Amino acid sequence: MSQLTALISVSDKTGIVDFAKELHTLNVRLLSTGGTAKLLTDAGLPVTEVAEHTGFPEMLDGRVKTLHPMIHGGLLARRDLPEHMAAASKHGISMIDILAVNLYPFEATVAKPGCTLEDAIENIDIGGPAMVRSAAKNWKDVTVLTDASQYAGVLAELKSAGKTSDKTRFACSVAAFNRIAQYDAAISNHLSALQDDGSLSAYPGQMNSCFVKVQDLRYGENSHQSAALYRDLYPAPGSLVTGKQLQGKELSYNNIADADAAWECVKSFGAPACVIVKHANPCGVAVAANAAEAYSKAFKTDPTSAFGGIIAFNREVDRAAAELVSKQFVEVLMAPSFSAEALEVFKSKVNVRLLQIALPPGGDSAWLQGRNLGDSKRVGSGLLLQSADNHFLKPADLKIVTTLQPSAQQLDDLMFAWTVAQYVKSNAIVFCGGGMTLGVGAGQMSRIDSARIASIKAENAKLELKGSVVASDAFFPFRDGLDVLADAGASCVIQPGGSMRDDEVIAAANERGIAMVFTGVRHFRH
Repeated sequence: MSQLTALISVSDKTGIVDFAKELHTLNVRLLSTGGTAKLLTDAGLPVTEVAEHTGFPEMLDGRVKTLHPMIHGGLLARRDLPEHMAAASKHGISMIDILAVNLYPFEATVAKPGCTLEDAIENIDIGGPAMVRSAAKNWKDVTVLTDASQYAGVLAELKSAGKTSDKTRFACSVAAFNRIAQYDAAISNHLSALQDDGSLSAYPGQMNSCFVKVQDLRYGENSHQSAALYRDLYPAPGSLVTGKQLQGKELSYNNIADADAAWECVKSFGAPACVIVKHANPCGVAVAANAAEAYSKAFKTDPTSAFGGIIAFNREVDRAAAELVSKQFVEVLMAPSFSAEALEVFKSKVNVRLLQIALPPGGDSAWLQGRNLGDSKRVGSGLLLQSADNHFLKPADLKIVTTLQPSAQQLDDLMFAWTVAQYVKSNAIVFCGGGMTLGVGAGQMSRIDSARIASIKAENAKLELKGSVVASDAFFPFRDGLDVLADAGASCVIQPGGSMRDDEVIAAANERGIAMVFTGVRHFRH
């Protein structure tokens, strides 16, 4: 077998010296460019500079160095076509068998505060993507590496077989084209978002999204639909797709959608909390001193709907919590961790899906809170984009508009109720008290109907609403809705306000002895 040649030109130098040393011990000839060549030479490796190889110097501040027939001919020539090999021989073009390239750090550059258009343009790689595309196209003959994580596997195959397998080369080719697509998408998104004054629009002129498939699903929302789960290229820490399934059946489309609703809600609380979701709506939410107590309180809200639900905790599930949960039929159980004793409890329940998801680190940004920066919704031949609903209410934001003032405990319950209402489908009405939901009304065209349903749920669960607090995700335009809440026993209401009839509703609240708090923020969830 003739000597193999590897061309190495990387911006991210992670692991590259060790990789090149291993290639050298395998008698692979090394070609390189610029800073990479210097790094390898300083490590004592015999390296041929690309300029020496092509007989043409780097020029235009390095913009032109690999754009040469000696490079692309060596990458694109098909070894199985005699005419290709004859043409290469005639022009003195030697073959390049391995290409290790990662690109100028465009994404990292434009992510820096104050990045200028000139900075962005200078970090658009030309030669790198061109070489990657050439090598990826000719995958039957060339192994193209675009990430340091690929080095070890390729070295193992070279050591054992003297070459890489067809399977590996094709996989590397697909990864390379994916990387180029991601790179070009980042460039397009950034440049088309630039405004005349140099600022960036939140919504670029062309939206290019890149997601990586996590798994195929058995079917979609309905059995006649197909489905798959994808994740962001760089998922936020503490988000659903970063979780690990410890046991149970494969997750379904609906499992994942409901699990996301439960996880997003439960991680909103600082105290130990439990959230039970059914059909994308919380049917029971509570905070308590520990996971077991939180579950017991959440389950009381609506035991009927909790059957076959999705349960999420923001604390470790210990034996006590596991034994309580195991008494009901549950589809998915999520927590930051499970004790060994808890895992033993569920060992016999092989169909229960256990998901372990680390809580986000926490901080001021959506990323640190493990949340999406934006939301999207498909419409006919189109896409709606918006910033994510990441506004979290603080006590200082509250505006008490009635004569009656809520107590400190009622304010705590109002904040709890408002957090839950953010995850309930509109029109949303949430009765709460003592750090737990008492009745949840969701998804009705009429806010009055949601209020009635919530009170019926509480009655069915034998929960007392007298003295409870209520969160509504939008204002009551007339007093009739407020009267329904008062008749049910509510003592405090938190709502956005902002209706032309606010004065009428405030007057009704004063008349009915209800403390009313305005937030100024709506939380519609459809």
